[in-house]
Amino acid sequence: MQLNLKKPLVFFDLETTGINIATDHIVEISYLKVYPDGREESKTLRINPGIPIPAAATAIHKITNADVADCPTFKEVAPMIASDIEGCDLAGYNSNRFDVPLLIEELLRAGVSIDVSQCKLIDVQTIFHKMEQRTLSAAYKFYCDKELNDAHAAEADTRASYEVLKAQLDRYPQLKNDVDALAEFTSSYMHNVDLAGRIVYNEHNVEVFNFGKYKGRPVAEVLRIDPGYYSWIMQGEFPLNTKSVITDIKLRSSH
Repeated sequence: MQLNLKKPLVFFDLETTGINIATDHIVEISYLKVYPDGREESKTLRINPGIPIPAAATAIHKITNADVADCPTFKEVAPMIASDIEGCDLAGYNSNRFDVPLLIEELLRAGVSIDVSQCKLIDVQTIFHKMEQRTLSAAYKFYCDKELNDAHAAEADTRASYEVLKAQLDRYPQLKNDVDALAEFTSSYMHNVDLAGRIVYNEHNVEVFNFGKYKGRPVAEVLRIDPGYYSWIMQGEFPLNTKSVITDIKLRSSH
């Protein structure tokens, strides 16, 4: 099924040094840009993360320190990546929980900012889990009747996510072929304030902490009664996006 798009939709996948959004780095990014007319553009980049790739990570994606030794740093390619995805909607597999937050984190570290709040985010994994409860390889076999022989290679996973979404639209008539509807259906953090979900909206649409000793307490209230908590967060291993959101709340509530 041809995707019904109002603007380009970028499917992407990351291979990384680990799963900590605040401290880990990208070693490979692949993205497939699908235009409303069906035209496709793809790009895959190996990236020197600036830190050693743990053996546990290499065991998964097969990318070694030697493989990326002569590759550009993320800061060197960040402007190009931002230009390629600016103004587009984003999609992937487990992308809402991991790939989108980590990509934005890397862009912020590089001093490049894009307004992800203007993007619709489609997570193919969420559709799959709501419908069938499987992994990407199983999804590819189930929906496309193909073997994902190169799993955990960013380019293969990116292409598989694209093909799976089209097959899901064919299989489930209740899924609307519309980016807005798909983004709403797949959003796993519709109530998140920051991308990592450390700050969320409660039932009264108030920003509250979603972790730690103040979980469930309004952020503005906590920062007022315990100013040191803000300093602890700013000095801690929290994503830059989370720190930015908390700083915005602090500044807003101080006026």
